[in-house]
Amino acid sequence: MADFALRREMMVDSQVRPNDVTKFPIIAAMLEVPKEDFVPARLREAAYVGTNIELGNGRVILEPRSFAKMLDALDIQPEEVVLDLGCAYGYSSAVIARLADAVVAVEEDPEMAREAEARLSAAGVDNVAVIEGKLAEGAAKHGPYDVIVVEGAAETVPQVILDQLKEGGRIGCIFMEHALGTCRIGIKTDGKVAWRFGFNAAAPVLPGFERDRAFAL
Repeated sequence: MADFALRREMMVDSQVRPNDVTKFPIIAAMLEVPKEDFVPARLREAAYVGTNIELGNGRVILEPRSFAKMLDALDIQPEEVVLDLGCAYGYSSAVIARLADAVVAVEEDPEMAREAEARLSAAGVDNVAVIEGKLAEGAAKHGPYDVIVVEGAAETVPQVILDQLKEGGRIGCIFMEHALGTCRIGIKTDGKVAWRFGFNAAAPVLPGFERDRAFAL
C-alpha cells in the first residue's frame, strides 16, 4: 500500500520549501491535505508528482511549486474570502480553506464539480462552497473577494473576474505567451488591477481566458 503521508512530506520538502515558500500555514496545509483523495482514482499513484497533473480537456491540477509559490505571494489571511477558479476535484480549495475564512470554488465541468463537493465533504472541509458555472464568469453574487486564485493559465483575465475583486484585493494567475508562462500577482487600487511579476510557471489556458483572435480572411 502506498505511503501517501510520506509522499506528501517529500513533496513539501523537495518541491515547496526549496522554492522560497516559507509561510508556515501554507506548508502545514499542504502537509495536511491528502492530495490523493482529490484526483481521479486512476491518478492516485501520480498525486505527488512534481508536475501539473493532467486531467484531460486541457485542465490540470497545478504543480506543487507553482501552487505554493502563488499562495505565498498572495498571503491569504484567516479572515479573508477567496474565489478559487477551476477547483477541479477540490484539492486547491481544500488547501486554501485552511488559510482563509471561506472559499467559493467555481468549476464548469459538471462531473468535477460534483466530485469536488463530495470529496470536500468527505474530508470534513466545511468552509468551501462549490459552484458549477463558467470559470470566466466567476461567482459575482458571493463577491467581492479579498483574493482570487486562478487554477490554470490565461492569455487575458476577463474584466468580469477583475470586477469581483475587492479594492485592495489580490489575484494570482499564470499568463501564457506562446510556450512561455509567468505567474503574476495583481493588486486592485482605485478600481484598477496592476500586475507584477511573481515567477516563471506554465499551465494550459483555461476556457474563456483566451485572448480574442482578430478575424482574418
